[in-house]
Amino acid sequence: MFGYIIVNKPEMKFKNFDLYQSYYCGLCKTLKDRYGRTGQMTLSYDMTFVILLLTSLYEPETALDERRCAVHPFEPHPVRANLFSQYAADMNILLSYYKCLDDWEDERKVTKKAMAQSLHGKFRKVAQAYPGKERLIREMMEQIRRCEKEKSRDVDEASGYFGEIMAEVLVYRKDEWENDLHRMGFFLGKFIYLMDAWEDVEKDAKTGNYNVFAHEYKEKDFEKHTEKILSMMMAECSRAFERLPIVENTEILRNILYSGVWCRYELVKRRREGNQHE
Repeated sequence: MFGYIIVNKPEMKFKNFDLYQSYYCGLCKTLKDRYGRTGQMTLSYDMTFVILLLTSLYEPETALDERRCAVHPFEPHPVRANLFSQYAADMNILLSYYKCLDDWEDERKVTKKAMAQSLHGKFRKVAQAYPGKERLIREMMEQIRRCEKEKSRDVDEASGYFGEIMAEVLVYRKDEWENDLHRMGFFLGKFIYLMDAWEDVEKDAKTGNYNVFAHEYKEKDFEKHTEKILSMMMAECSRAFERLPIVENTEILRNILYSGVWCRYELVKRRREGNQHE
């Protein structure tokens, strides 16, 4: 369920993309510093969004540096990091650990089991630092697993559990912005879960893996119906975002929420339409 919360690069100004990329590089460095190469392998753009959102809201002191790395070996590139880079790295380890376990349970991928084992010590460290967040994430993942075993057709149930996970990630602390961050994360999480199910529905139908859309994806109005549901999720997420007193980086955040999250959708939709015409 990673890879959906990204920017729409063609619609973004160069300076904004460079700023966004600098936080991504900061997360990469933070993961390596805190959790080594294995932790660095969990890097995702999804958590870069979390960093940028919380940084724009709370405005912490942010360190700016220039570094070379394996990806950029010849030319130094800007790297921004702050306390939310550390927080996002920690949450990334929690989510990646449970994602690997989930993939192992679903498809018996040995590589995912091995990755979970390699992350286990790092996971325990984060779980001790954030016991409440780890407990909620674990409980919600257990409920999602129950939905899978029962083959629930309730679109809101399993997606709602993942919504609670993302809500917990976005709520950095309890303050006056807690409710809007929770609501934003909740609907963003539902969107991610349902987008992932929509993208995988054909594959899951062949393998027999659980998919909440399994019983309706061949219906005539399936694509139109799911697009409406996904649009509703992001509309509610965006409403909560617009209530937050964010001044800086709003162009980047709106690019992600109003456009970037739909990039994979459009890609998969075009591929499916192409297959239908073959």
